[in-house]
Amino acid sequence: MPREPLSSSAPASASSPVDAGPSFSPLYRQIKSLLIAGLQGGEWKAGEGIPSEIELAQRYGVSQGTVRKAIDELAAENLLVRRQGRGTFVATHAEQQQQYRFLRLMPDEGQEPGLGRQLLDCKRQRAPAWIAKQLQMRAGDPMVEVRRLLHGKDKPVVLDDIWLPGDLFKGLTTERLNKHRGPFYGLFETEFGVHMIRAQEKVKAVAADEESAALLHVAVGTPLLSVERLSFTYGDKPVELRRGLYNTSTHFYRNDLN
Repeated sequence: MPREPLSSSAPASASSPVDAGPSFSPLYRQIKSLLIAGLQGGEWKAGEGIPSEIELAQRYGVSQGTVRKAIDELAAENLLVRRQGRGTFVATHAEQQQQYRFLRLMPDEGQEPGLGRQLLDCKRQRAPAWIAKQLQMRAGDPMVEVRRLLHGKDKPVVLDDIWLPGDLFKGLTTERLNKHRGPFYGLFETEFGVHMIRAQEKVKAVAADEESAALLHVAVGTPLLSVERLSFTYGDKPVELRRGLYNTSTHFYRNDLN
């Protein structure tokens, strides 16, 4: 349904998901906020195409250049993906080029992680206070806890513990995870409507304890890289807490700085 044209000299309406701040917002940022609202509301799902720039310009009553600038920012933030000659699509972790977007562990030789997955456990339980705080839940709220190993060349290199809000992931089971062949984030998008769009990480060196050493096939006390990741969906809502122990004897942790 067409919307009322936006004014370049007036802020978006109170219902628009714009950041709090000065009353004036550049027009393209107002369009960007409306597009994010559409993504957040499920109007365009992961992997689906969004309307053309011309259609969006008509819808919002602005120029095509204004829409293009808004889409450019969303593409730079990895929320949208432009495909030459095909249009613009909602980014998805199910795509090959996006599957390792949040995984920074790379082999000493080669370009792609290419890690195999071994699911160890998936269970529902009550969230302890320290997890609930980070996921903006209440202590005792239901959560899903997943434990898995990632293998490189048949050797375990990552031990992941993953915590998810139970209300967003009802029905997530060991059987469901084992049946899914792609990345977990792709499953979260398609079956639970939860799209991980950005993450924060804390990295530090730790020594392997008895449990992690046994699972990663290393000696107790072996240096490991502990990577704690908090992932967010639209609206900066935290939806996943993950703690990974990385064996970097044949891998390194890579980060791109801009």
